Amino acid sequence: MTPAMKQTPALAALREELGALDAEFVALLARRVEIARRIGAEKRSAGLATLDTRREAQVVAAVARHARRVGLHEESVRDIFWPVVAMCRRAQQDEAP
Repeated sequence: MTPAMKQTPALAALREELGALDAEFVALLARRVEIARRIGAEKRSAGLATLDTRREAQVVAAVARHARRVGLHEESVRDIFWPVVAMCRRAQQDEAP
């Protein structure tokens, strides 16, 4: 085993913890997409447009403010969150469940 491949028990435990968080993160994304689908259906039934770029910008701005409050780099969180918003936008516009 090369030095780069060695892993201490503490490092293994931390990596396992990160893996669990990654799984939780994906589960939360799936929940967000499902809610976006329901929002899209509600908008369609109310005769509203599914695309609301102003709301999307407000959501990302709110997330960035929260990131700052918890000590994260706002711009990095924005960079992560815009694709999440785009994924949810596609889900809203998709009429299939």
